[in-house]
Amino acid sequence: MGLATAVTWICTALAGAYLLYLWLSGGGLRQQATKVTRFPVALVFSHPTLAAGALVCWFGYLLTGSAALAWTAFGVLAVAALLGFVMFTRWLGGGRHARGAERRFPVLAVALHGLGGVVTFALALITAALMGD
Repeated sequence: MGLATAVTWICTALAGAYLLYLWLSGGGLRQQATKVTRFPVALVFSHPTLAAGALVCWFGYLLTGSAALAWTAFGVLAVAALLGFVMFTRWLGGGRHARGAERRFPVLAVALHGLGGVVTFALALITAALMGD
């Protein structure tokens, strides 16, 4: 199950990288000065940074079998997921009045990233809980 978690994590990260690309190429950083975007820079960059760090811990768990690494990965992933949920609610709050670079986000990409995140979160929790360490 650990490998399946890693695969869903990577797929989710790819969808997230696409969303980050759209935000950056749409002027998300430039829009911070004028408060056009609903996404603060700290939020935009801490979400993927934490998720990537947690993925590194997960790979460490896969290589060593360490329950501590699995739980560390899950804990950091939980924080990243919370930040992702904050961005999702801000994006939803924009509705048809979305502003800034995030209005370029395709609904399908957001849905796939969110669904992948939920599946990854559940798989990481189940895998860590079944370790019995």
